[in-house]
Amino acid sequence: MTTTTSPNAAPDTPAPLADVTRDEASLRRFLHGLPGVDQVGVEQRAAALGTRSIKKDAKRWAIDTAISMVDLTTLEGADTRGKVRGLAAKALRPDPERQDCPRVAAVCVYPDMVEAAVDALKGSAVHVASVATGFPSGRTSREVKLADTRLAVEYGADEVDMVIDRGAFLEGRYMDVFDEIRAIKAACGEAHLKVILETGELATYDNVRRASWLALLAGGDFIKTSTGKVSPAATLPVTHVMLQAVHDWHEQTGELRGVKPAGGIRTAKDAIKYLVAVHEVAGEQWLTPNLFRFGASSLLNDLLLQRRTQVDGHYSGPDYVTVD
Repeated sequence: MTTTTSPNAAPDTPAPLADVTRDEASLRRFLHGLPGVDQVGVEQRAAALGTRSIKKDAKRWAIDTAISMVDLTTLEGADTRGKVRGLAAKALRPDPERQDCPRVAAVCVYPDMVEAAVDALKGSAVHVASVATGFPSGRTSREVKLADTRLAVEYGADEVDMVIDRGAFLEGRYMDVFDEIRAIKAACGEAHLKVILETGELATYDNVRRASWLALLAGGDFIKTSTGKVSPAATLPVTHVMLQAVHDWHEQTGELRGVKPAGGIRTAKDAIKYLVAVHEVAGEQWLTPNLFRFGASSLLNDLLLQRRTQVDGHYSGPDYVTVD
């Protein structure tokens, strides 16, 4: 069997793991040498942590924290600049009647809508994220994926959400996936890279762990569960596996990387379960938009309703927030 070598891997891989990405055989040996995920154990832990009761001031803090972690997203074929401007306005003032309501973390759009988002968010701390690399399937050439990424960055995106080649990963062509992530990371320049694993297509928790480590080794700033276009999307057990990966990465390298569950998270109650998981699995320092995001636009509406309930002492109803 011919051994594939990646000339770009070693210099940028943290010293403790430099040899891991030397060639295909080394990478395969490392990924398949990771501890197996106890399916029953991770699902039971996720379920148990999901029953934690958060009340009063802690709940208000959790809701505000979750709002600040939302990537407000529109990724539809019918997207217009007007729709993007409206989304940006909501990102800046999620609840126009509540001046103390936090802003969201980012607005996420297709590359051709980045300029409209950048213009609408100019001067604010809200980031502009763009999907790229043939989102959501990723079934296009590397040249097109790189051009897609460069276009997003040229238009002003400061975050890029890419999708991995799941076909290559499932065939065991790990170095191909690694090299592609590394190339996309280089094309991002100063922009942060979120690597979408599309966990619903990876079939097993062991594959989720391997894909998480592969993305981290290749330089991903965030690992992200899903595109939101495939079911199942984000789940608590899968997010536990990914949070454990970034925790272990930090233990080995000293570097902090983020996690973004995306798709299917619709209520404040669900969001709080994820925040509990972040605290218990990764650690308290991950409870920041710099290291944890929600890719769930519809979630924001319920967070705002629950925030009003906490502040006003009564339920306001859905007519008091804009509907996405």
